[in-house]
Amino acid sequence: MVASPGSVELGEEPLEPETIIEGDPRTSSGVIASADLEDGTTLETGVWTCTPGVVTDVEADETFVVISGRAEIECGGETFEVGPGDVCVLPAGAATKWTVHETLKKVYVIRS
Repeated sequence: MVASPGSVELGEEPLEPETIIEGDPRTSSGVIASADLEDGTTLETGVWTCTPGVVTDVEADETFVVISGRAEIECGGETFEVGPGDVCVLPAGAATKWTVHETLKKVYVIRS
């Protein structure tokens, strides 16, 4: 399967109010593919966007590539700046704080 991130239909995904620290961030996402694996887990690939603001999250087992935008991600006492072309791996259960400076678009793979 081949998909362009720009061709994936995105649907709004409202954030839980208690996760918003600053601003009025809005998120949307769309699934490209999903598969149930032999070990009982699911592998999902999709596109996710977030407009500027600051939010917290508890992560899934995720790897993603930033397509556009800029953000800082605080995770495990470290802060990472991410932008176009960056690849990030977040472990399941990690508490994160996302400071999105420019609307972020990423292609993700989540194992759950």
